Amino acid sequence: MTSVVEQSADRAPAPARERRRPAAVLQGVALALGLVLMIGGFALIAVDYRPYNIPTASMHPTLQIGDTVLARKVGGGAVGRGDVVVFRDQSWGGNELMVKRVVAVGGDTVATSGDNRRLTVNGQPVDEPYLAAQGRQGESFSVTVPQGRLFLLGDNRVGSLDSRTHLEVDGGTVPAEAVEARVEATLKPFGRTGLLARTTAFDGFAGPGASKPGPLEPAAYATVAGAALILLTSAVGGVAGLARRLRRGSGS
Repeated sequence: MTSVVEQSADRAPAPARERRRPAAVLQGVALALGLVLMIGGFALIAVDYRPYNIPTASMHPTLQIGDTVLARKVGGGAVGRGDVVVFRDQSWGGNELMVKRVVAVGGDTVATSGDNRRLTVNGQPVDEPYLAAQGRQGESFSVTVPQGRLFLLGDNRVGSLDSRTHLEVDGGTVPAEAVEARVEATLKPFGRTGLLARTTAFDGFAGPGASKPGPLEPAAYATVAGAALILLTSAVGGVAGLARRLRRGSGS
């Protein structure tokens, strides 16, 4: 005989499974998006870029003693005239890292001319607004850069040991493969933080001018936007949760 158990009138019905509110779904999506942006942007910077310290005034005023810069890891074949690069060359300073500006690439004839020793590349004068001082820039020279090599100068022409100092060895040039990275931003001090402006000084010349910026700026924006989205979503979610608890408390 089958027993039938009747539900008593005073027994509370089993609670229905509460549906997830649309606001909670949106909050989860926003948090996930924020994490993707923040982690993705940070990872791209960490993989593509390295920090370097500037030990001398040879690149003044573009870079100053004590600056920390971010440089994108690239090979010498990926740089052009006007780029500020980090390199290491045994004939210059042993194993020391140095930072200079590329002013000529393989096949160029780089020289200074006139009383003010103005820089020329392939006979064409270069307007260099980034220099620490205009006017006479040391002794005159003329060098044809071999293929696969670079001619590098500091922006502080009166206080830089650069290709002009090493003219007796390969015309002062360094192999392109000596380049480790291209400087794209100043990280510290905070008053000087910012992207390094791309120079247009060599844009009118045949051949490679200054490189276009890498993904540093969009990656930095993504990292900051992701962190802001996470903080904002968490704050909104916390306020909403508190409001729900207050409503439940007032209704009890």
